[in-house]
Amino acid sequence: QVQLVESGGGLVQPGGSLRLSCVASGFIFNLYSMSWYRQAPGKERELVAAITRAGGSPNYADAVKGRFTISRDNAKNTVYLQMNSLKPEDTAVYYCKTAAYGRDYWGKGVLVTVSS
Repeated sequence: QVQLVESGGGLVQPGGSLRLSCVASGFIFNLYSMSWYRQAPGKERELVAAITRAGGSPNYADAVKGRFTISRDNAKNTVYLQMNSLKPEDTAVYYCKTAAYGRDYWGKGVLVTVSS
């Protein structure tokens, strides 16, 4: 079955960096786009970044442009989110997502807390 497992979250000070990873299994990874979403307390889940199956044409939410970078390693079935210059408003649970075989699949999420 399709599984997405995120890792790399934690507590970081404002201005710091984190790299999230999402390891995928149960589907042909290099055939599908991948994306990262986040959900802050009391807010709706929102798209953070997305990347095509070949790794090109990434797109980003305006709030993270210039600070976050999405990438993927198809040999490792892994998608990454490099987050730099983190702000307190980046605090959220971050989710990995793909749309495969006609439906959406989500990871369980990883908590990122930006606080001094």
